[in-house]
Amino acid sequence: MHDAGGEIFRMSTLLGGLDIGGTKCAAVLGRAEGDRIEIVGKRSFPTPDTPEEALASLCDELAGLAASAGGGEPLAAVGVSCGGPLDSRRGLILSPPNLPGWDGIDVLTPLRERFGVPAALQNDANACALAEWRWGAGRGASSMIFLTFGTGMGAGLILNGALYAGTSDMAGEVGHIRLAEEGPVGYGKAGSFEGFCSGGGIARLFAGLKEAAAETAAQSSAGAGGMAPQSGGSGEAAWTAKDVFEAAAAGEALARHAVGIIGRKLGRGLAVLVDTLNPERIVIGSIYARQEQVLRPLVLEELRREALPGTLAACRILPSELGEHVGDAASLSVALHALGEHERGNNGSGKPKVDPANF
Repeated sequence: MHDAGGEIFRMSTLLGGLDIGGTKCAAVLGRAEGDRIEIVGKRSFPTPDTPEEALASLCDELAGLAASAGGGEPLAAVGVSCGGPLDSRRGLILSPPNLPGWDGIDVLTPLRERFGVPAALQNDANACALAEWRWGAGRGASSMIFLTFGTGMGAGLILNGALYAGTSDMAGEVGHIRLAEEGPVGYGKAGSFEGFCSGGGIARLFAGLKEAAAETAAQSSAGAGGMAPQSGGSGEAAWTAKDVFEAAAAGEALARHAVGIIGRKLGRGLAVLVDTLNPERIVIGSIYARQEQVLRPLVLEELRREALPGTLAACRILPSELGEHVGDAASLSVALHALGEHERGNNGSGKPKVDPANF
């Protein structure tokens, strides 16, 4: 047993992870060894209609993985990753927008009763932050920030060698920061960080730019006595963030303009974080990880303009190293974190582990 980044864990540790989403759930089995994680097995299924069905299915799938893929090795801990809001201390999911009916649902008691090992719950941004800190681009850092930059924009904070979740589990809600008085809506706020830097926000930004361009063209045409061109109407909503970046790469002027806005707003949001928290690293997932070559120069230009030179010099901006696998590692990192907390609280003794054959 040894310590890495403040967490005590065994040289090779079998971990269980559960990911609860609005459309699908997944049970993951992984083996942590040093600063690496090996995904041993994974089973996914559509999210059932009720929390009770979902938790029962997740437990069954994890037990099946442990029995078949775990090689007889007992589980050491189980972690749960889920979108917020939630209460990580009490293990409660508190009505996330994408999980209707999950109001005050205790997800940890069933796991502790079924598997007899430590279990913990974290929101998906915190879980990804732990994963990148343990096994990805945040390895070795004492302070780092992970930004989701996917469907939404959220942050997981590792400060002074520990996960920081805030007084009411709301730390890291950076998507709500307003970056401009006007702009695409994200997190219920026009011009927000999430409005400019998320998949849905980028689609709305581009649709707005196309609509404005169509209106300008119509006015010009009408002023010249010509026929006004027709806009695409609701069809513009079919554009995705991927479409926008692909169009920009192909030279489409309006898409290139949109990417310029996205990069500058991302840089401005990062400047707030760099100056406020003075981290060693900011690790960015999903869209940034896929589009780093395009976005990085824009981001750095804005950072140099907006951030303090001293704080910026101390911070590295990096794409997610775990890439598309960060979601699988996220819940496993919560399990490892739970194990470390449990063992420290019990002088390293931990609870007796349970043989998967008895699940």
